[in-house]
Amino acid sequence: MPKIKPIAFYLPQFHPVRENSEWWGPGFTEWTNVAKGKPNFVGHYQPHIPRDLGFYDLRIVDTMRQQAEYAALYGVHGFCFYYYWFNGRRILELPLNNFLASDIEFPFCVCWANENWTRTWDGLEKNVLLEQIHSDDEDRHFIEDLIPTLKDRRAIKVDGKPMLLVYRADLFPDARKTVQRWREVARSHGIPDLHLCAVQFYGIEDPREWGFDAAVEFPPHTFIGSENKPDKLPEILNDDFVGGLVDYRKIIAQSLERTTKDYQWYRGIIPSWDNTARRQNNPHTVIYSSPELYRFWLDHLVQFTRVSNDDEHQFLFINAWNEWGEGCHLEPDLKHGLAYLEATKAAVDGIGDARRILMSDPQLARLIGEDGLAHLLEQKASLERDLILSAAESRKKMKREETATARRIRHRVANMLVRCPRLYRVVRGLSRIVK
Repeated sequence: MPKIKPIAFYLPQFHPVRENSEWWGPGFTEWTNVAKGKPNFVGHYQPHIPRDLGFYDLRIVDTMRQQAEYAALYGVHGFCFYYYWFNGRRILELPLNNFLASDIEFPFCVCWANENWTRTWDGLEKNVLLEQIHSDDEDRHFIEDLIPTLKDRRAIKVDGKPMLLVYRADLFPDARKTVQRWREVARSHGIPDLHLCAVQFYGIEDPREWGFDAAVEFPPHTFIGSENKPDKLPEILNDDFVGGLVDYRKIIAQSLERTTKDYQWYRGIIPSWDNTARRQNNPHTVIYSSPELYRFWLDHLVQFTRVSNDDEHQFLFINAWNEWGEGCHLEPDLKHGLAYLEATKAAVDGIGDARRILMSDPQLARLIGEDGLAHLLEQKASLERDLILSAAESRKKMKREETATARRIRHRVANMLVRCPRLYRVVRGLSRIVK
């Protein structure tokens, strides 16, 4: 069976830079937001406090080394670094630069976060801090700047083509023209082509419409509609709270209903979501999430990917490795410890326990429905049979190879003995002694 390759989005905003200090105050990093989060309702998990890695500083390369070791140990194939390029200049570039200069052997790709930077953290055309201007020249400069990164030995490739994600393909005046130019520039630098992935932002579905090769599902986008509101709201503690609440179990049920596309599609998942740390009074908060429900969902996406994608496209994306300010991180925290990482490892390795999880959460079972449950369990059983058959075939192949190797050795020894009569007499004498 092909190997599943989960890629986790990676936020580099955990070190101070001049621009953030000017906009938000001296020494600002994402930890500044994380530490000030407060509960908005009874049972609200805020703030999120890191455990094993602490409040780290990404100027320190050993921190990234530890992150890569954790990720590899628990089944994460690679990181997708957010890449910030604004009209000829980069920002928050130091962590990726340090990673590229290091000996950390861990796969990666980048996602160009090509929205405006705004004071409200939403990328909309208001209170703009850094404006994103797309033009022919700027788009060419962007890809030329990225060429050394795409050529790096650790860059994730598909059919030999470096993978490159874009967060908002709809912001280009002519996306098809832009990506065609990128491909030409890449080829002129010795890169055969690019594997371009469009994040499924609102209104972006079929990547071919934009000239891209694949689409990346990106929860919570398209999962936080009114249909996924909780049936029962918790008791609100913050009188100024005007945010939205979303039921994680309903998100899972909606995800399970999505079927195979006629374009290349990489599924996506969130362990949770809560951007209260960035927007205290008007966040979007997912409730009822847990490591077990995340494991159940990821187990389904692993099965979906194995069945729907060919061997070269066994990717799925996790949002995210370290989005602490948005409450979605695989990195250990004080509440859950290693539970989300362990759940990732279990799902990727195919050690699912769907029946037990469904039995422990009747609400999730009800949302999925009888037909959905039957299909899910049938698909799981079918995949397990395929895994058993694949393992059996692998054992047979190894045995055949071992037998063939033994025959070759015997043949070579026989030829050697024929050419050397003295050695033949010695071997024959030893065999008599052994008998």
